[in-house]
Amino acid sequence: MSGAALAGDDLAGAVGAVAERVRGLRRIAVVATPTLETVVAIAGAVEAGVTVVTVNPQAGAAERAYVLADSEPDLLLDDVDLTARGALPTEPADDDAPALVIYTSGTTGPPKGAVIPRRAVTSNIDALADAWAWSPADVLGHALPLFHVHGLVLGTLGPLRIGSALHHAARFAPVPGGTLYFAVPTMWSRVPEPEAFASARLLVSGSAALPVPLFDRFAALAGHRVAERYGLTETLINTAARADGDRRPGLVGAPLGGVEVRVTGDEEFGPVEVRGPNVFTGYLGNPAATAAALTSDGWFSTGDLGVFEPDGQLRIVGRQSTDLIKSGGYKIGAGEIENALLAHPSVAEAAVVGVPDDDLGQRVVAVVVTHEPIDATTLIDHVATALAPHKRPREIRFATELPRNQMGKVQKKKLLT
Repeated sequence: MSGAALAGDDLAGAVGAVAERVRGLRRIAVVATPTLETVVAIAGAVEAGVTVVTVNPQAGAAERAYVLADSEPDLLLDDVDLTARGALPTEPADDDAPALVIYTSGTTGPPKGAVIPRRAVTSNIDALADAWAWSPADVLGHALPLFHVHGLVLGTLGPLRIGSALHHAARFAPVPGGTLYFAVPTMWSRVPEPEAFASARLLVSGSAALPVPLFDRFAALAGHRVAERYGLTETLINTAARADGDRRPGLVGAPLGGVEVRVTGDEEFGPVEVRGPNVFTGYLGNPAATAAALTSDGWFSTGDLGVFEPDGQLRIVGRQSTDLIKSGGYKIGAGEIENALLAHPSVAEAAVVGVPDDDLGQRVVAVVVTHEPIDATTLIDHVATALAPHKRPREIRFATELPRNQMGKVQKKKLLT
């Protein structure tokens, strides 16, 4: 954050000044640049009980205009004075009042504003504090964007609620005294020397699956078995590997305290649904989409496919929309094949999709990025020896990189175009 820093009474005073300024407003928007001004603006509004709409600073002009028109904020707060001081509110806001409106990626239509109530933020942070033994003594380091759940709720409001120090940097790297780190798999993969994180207490990865070879690399070189967690914009974090628990590659932990997670259907894996205080209240101004997403008794359909291991930890197989492949009468999860491919030393990245096929219904196609030249047959045979034969890719396509969004998730729909 360009070397800017605030702590103690100075931080409380700066947040209080924003709270005094926006008190009484219904909703404000903040272009969530990775700056201390953004942290203070969002914290001040939340303290005042005012809803914050986060705007991606890298959004194009049309996308930004859409978000602002859809959310209709009373104020676009873009001129925070870090030297101003004010008093924090003494009366807490209603627990069910909306704290944040976070817009989805819009992969299935225009972005929708997920309304996140205060109870979701507070209960989720407290549950993660229990799972990760997160305390005021921790020093958190991350370089995540501040407009979405991972960097905003976990990485910013989390340390503010718990009282731990936060070091946010433009580039992900160890920070002085760092004990806890949040990152996405792409960030972990670009760490040149995992041993630099050996002195940390806990390393956390999320937003996309952590490849098994990367998990093994950090275990071998840094002495850390990276903790994975699973969440969505609409639910915040649902499951997490515990600091004091068994952390295994491919598993995203057990449900957090107070959170219910179920896998429906009678197949090997099925749709994942979530219920609890962490779940959003609906999509802003979109009752039809809200009704389609939430059941009458509060279950949210995540759109993900998963399976519970015997020890109660969840394994995410993939997305229903792109990762459930129906081939030759079999239901196949793309994630299992991707992990098998990534276990090959020549493979750097892998994405598996189902492509229409006149004979099979869908055929399994893998798009891979390799460290070194390798022929497709070798990779197909490698998967066939690791998994059931019907799960092997029928076709391997080679690429120099996979299309990803800012949170490191592969955009599979672009692979199909």
